[in-house]
Amino acid sequence: MEILFFYLVAGVAIVSAFFVVKCRNPINSALNLVTTFICLAVFYVMLESPFMAAIQIIVYAGAIMVLIIFVIMLLNFGQTIKGRYTHGIAAGGLVSVLLMLVATQLVRSGDATGTGGPVTSAMIAEVGHTELIGRALFLDFVLPFEIAGVLLLIAIVGALIIAKQKV
Repeated sequence: MEILFFYLVAGVAIVSAFFVVKCRNPINSALNLVTTFICLAVFYVMLESPFMAAIQIIVYAGAIMVLIIFVIMLLNFGQTIKGRYTHGIAAGGLVSVLLMLVATQLVRSGDATGTGGPVTSAMIAEVGHTELIGRALFLDFVLPFEIAGVLLLIAIVGALIIAKQKV
């Protein structure tokens, strides 16, 4: 049953990632990106990493998406394309109902996750999720972490410079 749930969530993630690129309205692209982030959080839950799933929702689907929406609104990209799109409401509702049914079945059966990788359940119980992630982030992956922070800063400054030139 968990393989069916994985393929269902993977399909939703792939379709929403496709629509991030395909949508003409940047707000719709941002909302599809939120859907992709939520699917990634579900994958983290399936990998028995609830802390990473919570961080995925709080940081990426929350804070980063607020920043992206702010930049889109600051640059006024959405002014040229307006209209109502109701053709996806039925399909979205159907996919939501199917996901909810499968998720409910997986939670009831208790087979939603599996164990794998170098980090064992005993190590997680002894040390904890947060400490393992902190060690990896600040010891093994400190350079990519800093590069991502600098790139986000450059993107924000670039958006402000572009917005100032239009005013």
